[in-house]
Amino acid sequence: MLSYQHAYHAGNFADLHKHLVLHAVVDHLLRKASPITFVDTHSGRGVYPLDAPETQRLGEYRHGVLPLWRERGRLADEPLLASWLDAVTDLQHGGPRLEVYPGSPWWLARRLRHGDRLWLYELHPGEHDHLAQQPLPANARRIHGDGLAGLVQALPVPTPRLCVLIDPSFERKEEYAEVAGTLLAAMRKARHGVVLVWYPLLPAGRHLELLERLRDGGLRKIWRSELTLRPPGGEHGMYGSGMLVVNPPWGLDERLAAAMARATPLLGEASRYTAGWWVAE
Repeated sequence: MLSYQHAYHAGNFADLHKHLVLHAVVDHLLRKASPITFVDTHSGRGVYPLDAPETQRLGEYRHGVLPLWRERGRLADEPLLASWLDAVTDLQHGGPRLEVYPGSPWWLARRLRHGDRLWLYELHPGEHDHLAQQPLPANARRIHGDGLAGLVQALPVPTPRLCVLIDPSFERKEEYAEVAGTLLAAMRKARHGVVLVWYPLLPAGRHLELLERLRDGGLRKIWRSELTLRPPGGEHGMYGSGMLVVNPPWGLDERLAAAMARATPLLGEASRYTAGWWVAE
């Protein structure tokens, strides 16, 4: 099933959470000179105009990136948030309005160095067509295909270091098992790779299957962060956003905790951020 299009949700609170974690991880990794291969398994369009009909239909960015954008002056003293918001500002057309929100391909491509590589997988033909129209550096490849299968087949990579973002829609319940299997296979072939996995927090609690399968497969210690807008009980739809980071860079937890302490209150009184090591029993 290839029905999911992220344009309907661009710039929402989950994008904020996911891309802030990604931004912080990349920032740490680029402190060393050795080349990195970046892999994005579910790339999407790359850039999302916020006035597009799909995005305006739900307007989720109004409760995600927009509150932080409006407070960017007050957030300038928080280093991680300031650099993240500066990057978003650089993408705008120079006016005072937030007009465009970047997807993960943009976040990864913007900081590629000469020796780095970027592999962008997208299976949805329409989304891949949009991605093909985005300007990207020469060391970035767009691949129309299954990113989970493509990642495992591509390992080991030709560079000393690896950073992967796994970010499916999870519209199919089978995807939780597929992501777990891919992550376990990838870590067997590239055990020092830094791998980020995004997952939705839904009342059904299916993300627990992902964690259980990782535990059963031998991956028993992972850094985990979650941003929730409301308690889980009783409502349909996504109430929160989760991120797993395998082999997180040193200091990531402290930088994100400081940033999220400032960002979370802007998302509503009920919003909460938690993070720490998930250790399987």
